[in-house]
Amino acid sequence: MKNLRKTVLLWAIMAAIGFSSGGCKGKTADVSATLPPETTEAETTRAVIQIVQETTAEEPPEPDYYLPEDRVEEDGKIRSFLTGEMIDVKQGNRRPLAVMMSNDKQALPQYGINRAGVVYEAPVEGDMNRYMALIEDFDDLERIGSVRSCRTYYTYFAREFEAIYAHFGQSTFAKPYLGKVVANINGIEGLGGSAFYRSSDRKSPHNAYTSGKRIFEAAEKLQYTWEYPADYSGHYRFSKGTVTLKDLPGVMDAKTVSPGYKMNQAKFVYEEEDKLYHRYQYGDVHSGDEGPITVKNVLIQWCEWGHYATTPYLNINVHTGSGGYYITNGQAIPITWEKDGEFGVTHYYDLDHNEITLNPGKTWVCIIATTDAAQVVKIEG
Repeated sequence: MKNLRKTVLLWAIMAAIGFSSGGCKGKTADVSATLPPETTEAETTRAVIQIVQETTAEEPPEPDYYLPEDRVEEDGKIRSFLTGEMIDVKQGNRRPLAVMMSNDKQALPQYGINRAGVVYEAPVEGDMNRYMALIEDFDDLERIGSVRSCRTYYTYFAREFEAIYAHFGQSTFAKPYLGKVVANINGIEGLGGSAFYRSSDRKSPHNAYTSGKRIFEAAEKLQYTWEYPADYSGHYRFSKGTVTLKDLPGVMDAKTVSPGYKMNQAKFVYEEEDKLYHRYQYGDVHSGDEGPITVKNVLIQWCEWGHYATTPYLNINVHTGSGGYYITNGQAIPITWEKDGEFGVTHYYDLDHNEITLNPGKTWVCIIATTDAAQVVKIEG
């Protein structure tokens, strides 16, 4: 588009020169009407060049990230809202599945987590973490999970992606938010119960699973639509090229990133060969049922939190902005984040308050307490 504008303006200069010298009789008045009488050819050219310069100076630079209007079908594929990569158009135009997954040792490996375009990791009670895996490609999965219960803050994470949220029960404090915040399939009540099954190779509560077929059947019974809302334009900004952080404020080398979770001792290790972060926990490679887990982007999001009264249940504030880090391609920058109202998406900014652009690929989001962040998060070069 920019090259086209330059070509048109060049032709305008050439035309103006030709018009003023009488090269195109009958059209001279179109160009010279705004110029004083007896204007020379050179003066006409200079005037047109000045107009061209002023016009091009006013044009905003083309963004280096994909805009909503860039999301068009090509050869049966479309750009994913989760990863920014081209995927099957049927999956890309369908709301994702957001499924709660256990991270207890007894539940490993997680089934289906390798297919997730985005994973949220946040603490629950007793220093344990739980995952919410957002998956577009789940149609053929016969086993997803193990599936665990909902917490309030996960309902808002799922809503940011307009996902259909699958969980096996919920805390008392989360119950008022189900239905109000997000379309959900609940394993312990209502029509959603048929969406889950118990496996024989795990002990309860680590043996509740679902499948792609069961999710579709339950969603149909609950009369959920898989179509995105008409006004949904995605969550992240994805780069048209490769994002490098080297010129951004606060940049640091980030070969190893440790979020600081106490029990699973998670960390991400950057491998130059594939330019991905390989995940480790419990002192070993973190593998799902389809192999080791790797991601392109890591977001560390600090949140204020406390507890509900005297209970062990965390009350994590996902609405009041705070800080964090964006990590990709072996580097990290400090960031801030803000959320669009109660139900909008979360935006991440560099220290100059420019919204960050992610590299296309999978993203892992670690939720960390604001009060602990400086002490527990470790980024090493």
